[in-house]
Amino acid sequence: MSALTENAAPAPFTDDEFRDTLRELPPSAKLVAKVLEDDAPLSQGDLAESSLLPDRTVRYALNRLEESGLVDSRYSFTDARKQVYFLTV
Repeated sequence: MSALTENAAPAPFTDDEFRDTLRELPPSAKLVAKVLEDDAPLSQGDLAESSLLPDRTVRYALNRLEESGLVDSRYSFTDARKQVYFLTV
């Protein structure tokens, strides 16, 4: 076993666990997760534009996804004032 394999962090969720966790969330969170699955990382504004959801609904969906551990965020490399979001799987 290589050192890279030994030190690699395990995936937080298997595909089945991810789906089961997502199944319990509201429809807006499912839509945001689907958009992130196709095109990530994205800012909150980009997610609102892509999903056609209001900013407030996207923020709620992101909070629910983050609380469930399905989405994580980091500061944007192009604009440090913005956070971008991505799936954890």
